[in-house]
Amino acid sequence: LAKDADAMEAMAAEEATFAKLRTPWKWAVRRRIWDMMEAEDYAEWPRPVHHRIPNFVGAEAAAMRLADLPEFQSASLVKVNPDTPQRPVRRLVLSEGKTLLTPQPRLRTGFFSTLSVDENLEPGMRVDQLTNSKGVAQHGTQVTLDAQYTVDLVVVGSTAVCPATGARVGKGEGFAELEWGGER
Repeated sequence: LAKDADAMEAMAAEEATFAKLRTPWKWAVRRRIWDMMEAEDYAEWPRPVHHRIPNFVGAEAAAMRLADLPEFQSASLVKVNPDTPQRPVRRLVLSEGKTLLTPQPRLRTGFFSTLSVDENLEPGMRVDQLTNSKGVAQHGTQVTLDAQYTVDLVVVGSTAVCPATGARVGKGEGFAELEWGGER
């Protein structure tokens, strides 16, 4: 046990060293993107875009491009994060008769909820009413941590994405990683 404790202590020290290296460059990328989006007027509401997954001009068109992908077409259960720029994706998922799996914003009122038109759209409601945080909280079906399900496609918003590798930088709070960890 003493060797285990020593190993854990050494790993923690090593991780702290690497954490110091990771954080500054990610924040530099985020700030550069957020500043450029505001300066060039690429940002959409809510503004300012700093410290959030930024909404952007063309978010609706980006969502529509997703509909053409074979991965989307064959998916039944699609996980989409709750940020504003992904609202058109959540609308698309529901409009196409798929089940939406979405985290509660900032994981405050639960972990995940599922929504589908068949299960959650009440008479007289519009699909759009199920796509914001209030609609998810009111009409979604909460998923327990021990629930068994298979996610067919994950859509994650980003502040920046590397075109060569697909590596992403989010808003810097680690929610995408927590959500992914909860799904596994």
